[in-house]
Amino acid sequence: MVVILAIPLFSIQLGHIGDGADPTSFTDRRAYDLMTDAFGPGSNGPLTVVIDQTDVPQSQRSDLASKAQQTLDGVEDAAVVTPLTPTQDGDVLIGTVYSAESPQSATTTDLTNRLVDDTLPDAVQGTDAEGYVTGTTAAQVDFRDIVASQLPVIIAVVVALAFLIILAVFRGLLVAVKAAVLNVLSIAASYGVVVAVFQWGWGGPALGVNGKVPIESYVPMMMFAIIFGLSMDYEIFLLSRVHEAWLRTGDAEGSVAHALEITARVITCAALIMVSVFAAFIVSDNIVVKMLGLGLAVSVLIDATVVRLLMVPAVMTLLGRHAWWTPRWLDRVLPRVDAEGART
Repeated sequence: MVVILAIPLFSIQLGHIGDGADPTSFTDRRAYDLMTDAFGPGSNGPLTVVIDQTDVPQSQRSDLASKAQQTLDGVEDAAVVTPLTPTQDGDVLIGTVYSAESPQSATTTDLTNRLVDDTLPDAVQGTDAEGYVTGTTAAQVDFRDIVASQLPVIIAVVVALAFLIILAVFRGLLVAVKAAVLNVLSIAASYGVVVAVFQWGWGGPALGVNGKVPIESYVPMMMFAIIFGLSMDYEIFLLSRVHEAWLRTGDAEGSVAHALEITARVITCAALIMVSVFAAFIVSDNIVVKMLGLGLAVSVLIDATVVRLLMVPAVMTLLGRHAWWTPRWLDRVLPRVDAEGART
């Protein structure tokens, strides 16, 4: 089940949710529609092109402007390209490119990156000029690219640190591996649900979302930070009771059953409270808030029920006493952490 829910994650499209996704009763949506009808969808997110020709000799500036204009006119996915206009001192050329699609579409993102990576470098090639793309849409694309490139690194670092902490506290290599894998799987499932609802449009209209929208670029990072913290709370709480019983009895299967018996109600109640809190955000008019609320509510629900109270005990039972095995050399290297205060 968790794996199936995570499948949509592989088609995730990060971006920025524009005014076109708001209900038609909103004034910003009505303004968006008027702009679209009159000037095309790209008019809602113009891309400002700037060419700095300060270091270009006066004799070459006319040829540069002509070449740059010709290059920009041929760019793919652009509906309109305005003429490049020099500033009063002549050191800068400024123009505007309008996408053929809305600001939140993948086409506009591709156009922005194409202008930065290919079109403008070709336009100023052979000169000392520099080309830039600016404006709100370009800034959003830059932010999206930064987040997309750093999110895997953030997840890897946090999961690795959590793995080391669990390994040091509970002295079980497979326990730490299991915790890392299942936590990542739980988060992936919540990402998949968000993608299916908002990006694929499965149930989006019922939540007040107009059509299909990309996943707001910073939502996965915020979801991961909150979800992983709550997930590790439940994990440590459950493992502490299992480890305590294991040290006392040496019965691997019995320790899991005992820990589940005394922690299941507490974990379930805590999860229900958090699910209720996060679900309340779904009624918000803001689509990003809806996205965060749904993703967090689903994640806590999956983590506290399917993962924490079903998958974790099942895996621990199957591993048996091997779950608490750690190589001797690693046991000597790891610091001693007495989480329960048993040695005091």
